[in-house]
Amino acid sequence: MKKPIHVIARFIYHLLVLFVLLFCTNSVFLLASGASDSIVMLLFILLTFFFWIWPAVYGRDIVESRVRQLWYGNIQLRIFLEALVITVAYTFIEVLVLHKVDDGVSRTVLGFEITASWSRMISHTIIAIVFLSITFWIGIIRIYVTSVQLGIRMRVIGVIFGMIFPVNLIVLCIMLRITSKEVSFENDKTIMNLARKDQKLCATKYPVLLLHGVFFRDSKFFDYWGRVPRELIMNGCRIFYGEQQSAATVESCGKEVARKIEEIVKVTGCEKVNIIAHSKGGLDARSAMCDPEIAKHVASLTTINTPHRGCEFADFLLTKSPEKLKKAVAGAYNSALLRVGDYAPDFIAACQNLTKSFCAEFNERVKDPEGVYIQSFGSYIKHNSGGQFPLNLTHGFVGIFDGANDGLVGEKSFPWGADFHLIAPTGKRGISHGDVIDLNRENIPGYDVREFYVQLVADLKKKGF
Repeated sequence: MKKPIHVIARFIYHLLVLFVLLFCTNSVFLLASGASDSIVMLLFILLTFFFWIWPAVYGRDIVESRVRQLWYGNIQLRIFLEALVITVAYTFIEVLVLHKVDDGVSRTVLGFEITASWSRMISHTIIAIVFLSITFWIGIIRIYVTSVQLGIRMRVIGVIFGMIFPVNLIVLCIMLRITSKEVSFENDKTIMNLARKDQKLCATKYPVLLLHGVFFRDSKFFDYWGRVPRELIMNGCRIFYGEQQSAATVESCGKEVARKIEEIVKVTGCEKVNIIAHSKGGLDARSAMCDPEIAKHVASLTTINTPHRGCEFADFLLTKSPEKLKKAVAGAYNSALLRVGDYAPDFIAACQNLTKSFCAEFNERVKDPEGVYIQSFGSYIKHNSGGQFPLNLTHGFVGIFDGANDGLVGEKSFPWGADFHLIAPTGKRGISHGDVIDLNRENIPGYDVREFYVQLVADLKKKGF
């Protein structure tokens, strides 16, 4: 995150907010019962309420509203932790005083004249719990609602261990670290995009057609490509989606892609499209370009982790799995996909079209058309825990047949076309089949998936596509 102009002012504000919250949580011992003290207490409560709703000073250097709210939640939880520690310590001192004096006897503690009694201690505990709880819940709701990087797993862990001390405090500290990194990363990215907005890095001559892989559909509720389309659009790109079936033969999906290309050309008058296809989508695109009338409307094809030479493990599963099991899985899948848009789902056929045997025959039969620039990208996981479920489980199994892989497809199957680029991140985990399209919306150290696609499309623009 960029260093804010008012760092000192924000630090002072942080201390003031902490002081106000501490004053409220420990007010029973810090105030007498006079009318003037009641007015002071009311003022402090109003200030605390203002901080709960709008901790404005903290967000001056945060550009995007969602990230700003995430930062507010992060700060509120930090102050909650600080106030909790100090209040517990102060309460402990009060308990020691109660053991040494009779009720109603005044003593000076931390510069304040107090009258120790167990009734006042009970009141103090209730008030402290109320103010600290409100601060915590506002903060935790803010980060639960606005954070992307916490993910489902971390949120579930937070719920499960939320009442188990001291594990809950450890989990909270982990959440604060995750959300702090998210705020910093996202704010820097927004600032960068604003700075280069006029450059329109991704304003290619022809629009971009995104083709999804097997077992997924294009949906407006859950974008298969994660945060990538929004990033491309922010940098001037025109985006379209293939909308082919999730599970069907390459030939069938290829015909759907062909119709989509004709539709885009007709509606926009763009003459050609740039195709970026992931996984089986790359085979669907190549099948569509078998038709010369379609191929002439394609400027470039970029395949991402596409099994151009198939997957040996798919051959193994289809030949070794019991027929009864295959029919049960296929029946359940086909039935479900009929309800969400597929008009003729065929689970088994889709799997067969990913085998090494099918792709060998496909590559002999289907030739790349002249005049279309074709390039390919691939990635791999460095160890079994490098990808999220279920790719962390399949990685080792796939490796037996296909060697280094992304959790589904072997590295040797990726290369196709004039250029091949292997994505080799600097991090320890590697890049899985899902990571490479931002399926999990995860910020991965050493691999900025959104910037990867921005630069990919910017390169297409430089090539005149």
